[in-house]
Amino acid sequence: MSTPEKLGLMLFAIAIFAVVFIGILLLAARFSGRTGERIQAASFVLPTLLFILVGLIYPALLTIRDSFKEDAGGGFGLANYVDIFTQEQNLIVLRNTALWVILVPVLATGIGLLYALVVDRTPWEKVAKALVFLPMAISMVGASIIWKFVYEYKPSFRDQIGVLNAVLKTVGIEPKQFLLDVPMNTFYLIIVMVWIQAGFAMTILSAAIKAIPDDIIEASQLDGVNPVQRFRYVTMPAIRPAVVVVLTTIGIGTLKVFDIVRTMTGGQYETSIIANEFYDAFFRYNRPGLAAAFAVLLFLLVIPIVTYNVIQMRKDA
Repeated sequence: MSTPEKLGLMLFAIAIFAVVFIGILLLAARFSGRTGERIQAASFVLPTLLFILVGLIYPALLTIRDSFKEDAGGGFGLANYVDIFTQEQNLIVLRNTALWVILVPVLATGIGLLYALVVDRTPWEKVAKALVFLPMAISMVGASIIWKFVYEYKPSFRDQIGVLNAVLKTVGIEPKQFLLDVPMNTFYLIIVMVWIQAGFAMTILSAAIKAIPDDIIEASQLDGVNPVQRFRYVTMPAIRPAVVVVLTTIGIGTLKVFDIVRTMTGGQYETSIIANEFYDAFFRYNRPGLAAAFAVLLFLLVIPIVTYNVIQMRKDA
């Protein structure tokens, strides 16, 4: 499709959206009272539900159906799921995904919380927070390229352009191929995600800390509590809902991470995770059934995190 055709298609879609939106407004304006309110609400809700049905639910059902299709024989069965939980390569993928989902939210939230506490109400607070938040403005691919240069390896007789290996060579230690070092290379990739998400955690938790009423802080000081006790008995209970939101949000984002692994290792050297394996299964190995099974598994893993988040929000409401 040529550029003018793409532009025409985009303009046509915008025109259709405008016509539908104006039609809804005109229809809603013809009614008044409680009946009119119900019709107005339905006029806005029903198109949204239709879009969700067509753009989300229907493709999800097709994906679930395709996950039971056997790539070899074309029949239906559990072969794809059996492969995921029995093949050694796929077990490594599941192990790596578990490490990502456990370590990234905990480390990013812990670092963000510690940083928010340290710089809170200091003269250089704004500058310090801006420096930590900067990685959030970088795309996953951009951050991956930056850290790929950090981990870059050259033979010991050559000049090191990788930051870490340059430091190692300076102190007399042999340069190391970080991204090829199994299984530590998975942890080196996790560091990149933590570096990106720590700024997000710091921003949310810092806002939650500042929302704690001053009289509560002053009362704790009058009671003679030390900083550790104040954090445990005052700060942490007050910011607990924010901590839960940050942990679950980062956890969901980590489950779907793809760019870092794809850019830095391509999933090689035992670093692949579910999202990357889904991509390889569909585009490299021509196994759409297995790819659909990975997608379904990813969806199932997200559900408990979202459910826990909703339950905690209702408790704190």
